[in-house]
Amino acid sequence: MAALRSRQRRIDVVLVAHGAHVEKLDEVLALSNELGVPVKTVDAKELTSLAHGASHGGILAVCSPKPRLSGTQIVRLVDDLKEPPFLLLLEGVDDARNLGFTLRTAEACGAHAVMIKKHLWDFDPVEVARPSSGAYERLPLAQVEDVDALRELQKRGVRIYGCIAGAKRAIYDVDLTRPMVIAIGGEKRGLSGAVRSICDRFVTIPTVGGASSLSLSHAGAIVMAEVLRQRRAAHAMPRTPGAPPDEGETHPPPSALQS
Repeated sequence: MAALRSRQRRIDVVLVAHGAHVEKLDEVLALSNELGVPVKTVDAKELTSLAHGASHGGILAVCSPKPRLSGTQIVRLVDDLKEPPFLLLLEGVDDARNLGFTLRTAEACGAHAVMIKKHLWDFDPVEVARPSSGAYERLPLAQVEDVDALRELQKRGVRIYGCIAGAKRAIYDVDLTRPMVIAIGGEKRGLSGAVRSICDRFVTIPTVGGASSLSLSHAGAIVMAEVLRQRRAAHAMPRTPGAPPDEGETHPPPSALQS
């Protein structure tokens, strides 16, 4: 359904298994008809074969791969935004489901696009898409192989915050309402040296207890939730017109007594 609604892929045909509960598929079939996508009824074994053994729920679409933006296209996307850009850069992701959960959080927290390395496109797209709850289809995803696109974004006033352990500033101590890229690395390798070399600032997630690190999906959720909180607070309480933000300006977390 998300693939149909997002209209990022070319969908050749929607296949429905004989005996499937069509009433449960009404919305998908109606949208397919609206978009002019052919619907064909086939034997359930054919769907199982096409799905390579994965569960399919009696319906499957034959379509083109998820399109990936280039570095040039991600810069153009930022140029066209009417609000401060919020981009996510992911490195060192080792698990397809982890990536899917992170994309789901990114969309929920208002990220405009996600930049990922080439090898992540080798993940089984089904394993990424399922935990993403449709975010994989809706979010613009860009493939980045070097820091050229990041440098172009910096020229446009976009700051790059690298999230690493041991950084001097916590995520709660920096202004996350400005145009920015949040760069997060996986547990094993973290951020690459190339990305670290161009970060405008490093931030960390303050923790207590014995855990030395967080999974990428959990770390991403914490950081992106703080981005959303700050941006909602800034929208509710705008700065004085013409007053530039202070370098150390922060948006204090709400009191535990507030609803």
